[in-house]
Amino acid sequence: MKNFKPYYAVIFTSTQTKQIEGYSEMANKMEDIAKQQEGYLGIDAARNEVGITVSYWESLDAIKNWKANTEHLFAQQKGRGQWYNWYNVRICKVEREYEFKRD
Repeated sequence: MKNFKPYYAVIFTSTQTKQIEGYSEMANKMEDIAKQQEGYLGIDAARNEVGITVSYWESLDAIKNWKANTEHLFAQQKGRGQWYNWYNVRICKVEREYEFKRD
């Protein structure tokens, strides 16, 4: 087993409205900005009928700082006002992980 240090996952699950103009551009911009935040570790996303985005962070403080990022606050406001019918955010501590990869 590789040397593992616990980290945090923010799981953002959502359903969208029909008004999605500008959504993809904003999602890409938020990913680019998140990558520049201290403590950012990565992201996985699937967007279709239900959108699921999981971002990975070193600490709860790093997550708090991302939530307070000015451009992220603007995107949150736009999402509530235009893009989302519903969303849910879960913050989890990842204690262990494993994977399978076909060669």
